[in-house]
Amino acid sequence: MFIIKKTIRVKLGILIYSLAGGGAERVVSYIVSYCIEKGIEVHLVLMNSSIDYDLPEGLQISYIEKSEGDENGIMKAIKIPILAYKYAKLTKKLKLTHSLSFMARPSFINIFASKLTTYKFKVITNERAYPSLQYSYKGIQSTFNKSLIRILYKESDLVISNSYGNANDLVDNFKVPSNKMKVIHNPIDLDKIKSIEANTSLFDTEKFNLITLGRLDRGKNHEMLIRAVHRLQNPKVHLYIFGVGELQEYLELLIGELGINDQVKLMGFNPNPYQYLKAADLFLFGSNHEGFPNVLLEAMACGLPILSTNCQSGPSEILKLETEREDLMITDYGILVPIKNMELMAKGINYYVSHQEYAENCRINGENRIRDFEKDHILKAYIDLIKSTT
Repeated sequence: MFIIKKTIRVKLGILIYSLAGGGAERVVSYIVSYCIEKGIEVHLVLMNSSIDYDLPEGLQISYIEKSEGDENGIMKAIKIPILAYKYAKLTKKLKLTHSLSFMARPSFINIFASKLTTYKFKVITNERAYPSLQYSYKGIQSTFNKSLIRILYKESDLVISNSYGNANDLVDNFKVPSNKMKVIHNPIDLDKIKSIEANTSLFDTEKFNLITLGRLDRGKNHEMLIRAVHRLQNPKVHLYIFGVGELQEYLELLIGELGINDQVKLMGFNPNPYQYLKAADLFLFGSNHEGFPNVLLEAMACGLPILSTNCQSGPSEILKLETEREDLMITDYGILVPIKNMELMAKGINYYVSHQEYAENCRINGENRIRDFEKDHILKAYIDLIKSTT
């Protein structure tokens, strides 16, 4: 007797708040483009109309709301069950077989939606932060998010994390069953980055030019980087910070108070930072916590050596750190230092200034390492994993 297995055609819904600039948003843009290219039916579902990434023709976009983006945390929490009901109706209307959500609030909505309908679909959540640290700050919103992650994530059919550190956090501290937990690292578009020409107009080639990218908030800890440059008292060292955020005015005042306006520049947001990454001498990263910092991959793809905090999680995986220590942690791809340690960050900068041969070796090694995160390889892993969740 032969048993005929029915092949289920994947109809994938991807739920995220918006496609405004950000790492998760970029990954979503990659996935939907890959699906269209491979003939996989995909629907993008948003809650805000901001779209900063190129999307393929023929992509079907739906909205369960069009919020203004400046709602307070209480209103966002109140609306979760309402949006979940709307999303439940949409999954049935679109006949989705799989629903993949990115980031915490869309994932709460995704899981709630599966409980509000008799229509069955596979719920896949994608957590890109290290929740124990991401929500370690005092306040109702942090407590609320941690509680819902602990209650809801285990109800997913599959939870995808972008680093092993994040995955372990979810298993150990948020009770996600290990058999539901999978890790897929972030993809990077190497072909696009390689096609961009370096822009040398910004930097003085007689100086040692540091560059960093990231939102100006507490978690990214640009203050430590600024103070490290000041600590060195080396006029040759210049730091360029690309990003915007709520701490911009504070950081501008700090730079002035330290008297290093000629050495540290806040550059604002730039849609093509690769042109400057390719012309700098060193990439600096001071974050207190991360999910899996794509910006380190982008810097390596641009040929830059790395000096980063060894935050949870991601940098140690990217740089293949073997042993943690309370000092400079020197790898084949760059240097890691403990978080919130301004003295060691300054020491790391000085190490690069005086060890040009090591910096050049980091550039060469990084070009090989970055191939492990090439876009098509990572995107295929996503789709293969989704298809296996039946």
